[in-house]
Amino acid sequence: MRRQPFRVSKLAASLGVALGLITPTAANIVGAQAGLPGVVGQEATVITGSPVRPHGFHPPSSGVRPNPERIAREAARAARRAALVARWTNLLVHVPGTVPAFARPSGVAAQIGVVPAGSKYFGFPIVAWVEKVSRDGRWGRVELPYTWPRREGWIRLAGLRHETTRIRVEVDLSQHLVTVRKLDRVLFRASGATGAPWSPTPVGEYFVTDRVPFSAGGSLGSFAFGISGIQPRLPAGWSGGNQLAIHGTNNPSSIGRSASAGCVRVSEGTLARLLPLLRYGTPVIVHG
Repeated sequence: MRRQPFRVSKLAASLGVALGLITPTAANIVGAQAGLPGVVGQEATVITGSPVRPHGFHPPSSGVRPNPERIAREAARAARRAALVARWTNLLVHVPGTVPAFARPSGVAAQIGVVPAGSKYFGFPIVAWVEKVSRDGRWGRVELPYTWPRREGWIRLAGLRHETTRIRVEVDLSQHLVTVRKLDRVLFRASGATGAPWSPTPVGEYFVTDRVPFSAGGSLGSFAFGISGIQPRLPAGWSGGNQLAIHGTNNPSSIGRSASAGCVRVSEGTLARLLPLLRYGTPVIVHG
């Protein structure tokens, strides 16, 4: 009979531990009744952590569902932009010495001329504008400098230093207008004097071969950009050479008219805008 309280206490303690796994409050009550010390008044330990997600459970998406039509439009826009950049980016090559030019992009084709090592009058190293590259990337088609009639030839690109420019100049003879573009965007337009009726500026695709400063007040203004073309119809008695150029003038009243020996005359203000843009090899396209 004396061992009964012990059994009750032992049973109560076991129940207290078991109920403590279910609820700390129940464990306190049972433990208090069994007389177990240190149970009443202690805080229950809370175990924290990420809940276990049931298999196959996925939280709802918080983003916007992709729009296939919008993705297609953006891809098409990017492709158009890439094509635009490719079309208006001009390849330039440095010519370290006289380079033979061929009728076709092939070493067994007929040689039709050369690209000289230096410019016609000042001897600046030639940087040529490559108008087209062959499919295999080994050949470039260029306008042969200082030739008449004008002709194009293919040169080997291997070993030539390459660079690019997105600037090009267009000269509209009918409107006496010089337009400078970057990619397909017009940077600025300016009036210019072009060839007189007896010495018209020849149309063609040229590139800058010279950048020459002069003393202000002369017939060429303060600066001249020599280009790769020549004038085959010089005025009678002309002794100033036959290379075409874009240059200044000491006769600003001639700007906007057909008045020159074939070169394009522009104002000093226009020269200042051209100076940072027209480097060697920059394309200059003259059309009617």
